[in-house]
Amino acid sequence: MSDAASQVVYFYDRHPISCEIILAKLRASRGHLDGLRPEELFAHDQDHYGGLTATDELARAAQIGNGSRVADFCAGLGGTMRYLAHKYGADVTGIELTPARVAGARELTRRVGLHDTARIVEGNVMEVPLPDASVDAVVSQEAFCHVPDVKRALGEALRILGTDGRLAFTDWIANQPLTANDAQLMWDGMAIQPLRSIPDYRSLVESVGFRVISAQDLTEEWGPILKQRLAMYQRLREDARQAGTPMGHDAFHESYIRFVDLIQERKLGGVRVVGAK
Repeated sequence: MSDAASQVVYFYDRHPISCEIILAKLRASRGHLDGLRPEELFAHDQDHYGGLTATDELARAAQIGNGSRVADFCAGLGGTMRYLAHKYGADVTGIELTPARVAGARELTRRVGLHDTARIVEGNVMEVPLPDASVDAVVSQEAFCHVPDVKRALGEALRILGTDGRLAFTDWIANQPLTANDAQLMWDGMAIQPLRSIPDYRSLVESVGFRVISAQDLTEEWGPILKQRLAMYQRLREDARQAGTPMGHDAFHESYIRFVDLIQERKLGGVRVVGAK
């Protein structure tokens, strides 16, 4: 495994949101885990900025509907793929690098009975284990920032999309270059690769053969969302401290505090890119 892949796996193996934590919260609120419904997971498993609203925006942009074949790049615990399968009737395959996240996604999907239409495979989005022209849409949420060769991943998206297929993703951007110290902190804490501006992202998407439909700046929208997520992570750390359990990845916590500051300062931000084959 490359150094970049190892850093990503290290980060997500210690992420404060996990299958075990989700199930523990549901067990505490329900008293048991029998008969879980997909919608009961949605308050816990949407590990991306903006929650279900953001996923609905991607689904609309990617023209996902009943029977759509969808690939979710860097699917994590599978929250997006389950939601798209349940709400939109899509047939979704998630691609995820981290073995623990793959196992967690499979367990959560099994428990809500969506394993026939929402499946996850362990793999690298730079070498996607899907055939040419096998999907109608590719989506991803705040994940390409971890990928060492985004152009290669985008090329894989183009390859597996059929004619007129859609690409829709959100990701981090750099509105200003980071200092060397901040860039190192983002790498150490969250496995963040060097970031690009929105114009650079448009050019990159076009360079592999997509027609860019839109590239929307989400920096202002992300500001309050990221502050709320930081507060959530801090509550999780305190819960863990009081329970006498591990409090998670300290470098992640430090880098996330700085990330929120950089978002408020508009030095970092987000983008939603939509492209067509």
